[in-house]
Amino acid sequence: MNKLKKHISNIRKSKDGRTLVANFGYLSLLQIAGYVFPLITIPYLARVIGVDSFGKIAFAAAILVWIENFTDWGFNFTATRDVAQNRNNKEKVSEIFSNVIWAKIFLMFIAFGILLLLIWFIPTFKENSTVILVSFLMIPGNIIFPQWMFQAFERMRYITILSLLAKLFFTLAVFLFIKEKSDFILQPLFTSLGSIFSGIIALYFILVRWKIKLKRPSFKTIFNAIKESTDVFINNLMPNLFGTFSTILLGFFGGAVSNGILDAGKKFQRVAKGFMEILSRTFYPFLSRRIDKHDLYVKINTYTALLISITLFLAAPLIIKLFYTPEFYEGIIVLRIVSFSILFHSLINTYGTNYMILQGHERSLRNITVIWSLIGFAITFPLVYYFDYIGAALTSTVTRGLLGGSIMWKAKRIKKNKGAF
Repeated sequence: MNKLKKHISNIRKSKDGRTLVANFGYLSLLQIAGYVFPLITIPYLARVIGVDSFGKIAFAAAILVWIENFTDWGFNFTATRDVAQNRNNKEKVSEIFSNVIWAKIFLMFIAFGILLLLIWFIPTFKENSTVILVSFLMIPGNIIFPQWMFQAFERMRYITILSLLAKLFFTLAVFLFIKEKSDFILQPLFTSLGSIFSGIIALYFILVRWKIKLKRPSFKTIFNAIKESTDVFINNLMPNLFGTFSTILLGFFGGAVSNGILDAGKKFQRVAKGFMEILSRTFYPFLSRRIDKHDLYVKINTYTALLISITLFLAAPLIIKLFYTPEFYEGIIVLRIVSFSILFHSLINTYGTNYMILQGHERSLRNITVIWSLIGFAITFPLVYYFDYIGAALTSTVTRGLLGGSIMWKAKRIKKNKGAF
């Protein structure tokens, strides 16, 4: 532990260290605001719209995770890495930025077409079509707010300010306009509008202030960009087979109430997971230049994740009872189960995203993720069918643990072969 403190102290005194600390501070503020504002509205929304409406929103959000991963196509990692490594070459950065933006827009139209077909042919999708389509507005907002560009330039201050404005707008709108149960549809609408508003301002900074050019689209360069990020895309998409798919399946087997209970428990797991993403996003551009500091990142990430997992498990009854009405109290067991996934997810970030991808081992990472995701997908059906929301929580936690452990084992073998150990 003393050695770890010494390493941290040395880094903080360097230029890279000061940048890391500043970026971590801005991203921490962003994450805190991103969850504190919604947490302020949870007691109000729980009382006004009820558990079944929460479930409908969660069902739509689970579908949107698939669409968001599809439109991201791994660019949030590959483009961040490429821009970080070429950020002094404005022409190259403009080329990367343009290819990614046009590729995401192209993928968005494909995703929207598929979504319309699902709504047309699947009754459960048709019943929830309004909330699904309103939630879809988040996708163009995410595209025009390219957080990966700010991350690559290590200018997290801009992301923080823009997102704070969006969160503030959303929070105020909830209290002003959601007055009865039927108003639940406004919740995803306000979130989407906030994202679009932030995106417009973000584009102003990139195109006007930073003078990055948005070049004319070319199908050849778009397809090349998609091809180069395919392995990372598969790696990001596959965990949804046991993660968000369990939420969608629960909507079929258990209905909106079960989804509402599951979402209540997982909401605070997502808060903690989001905090761990801060560490990952802060170190990612730094490690793309200084992979020799990876061992330090391993220690920081692992100790932090372990502490958060233990805290969530012990505090689960207090958290759920503090923020929710009694109809949500069964979410306590859900939160306790998924609390362990924080540690497992940190292994995926530490050894997968922030090592194997940076070292060019995307294909190996993809293969590991595909195998365990398919296994997780297979066990989702019996666990959700027989154990309802508890089965959904168990599916994501157990599979993520096996996935994280396998990625760690593979990354350590790669390090050993490189003489890192």
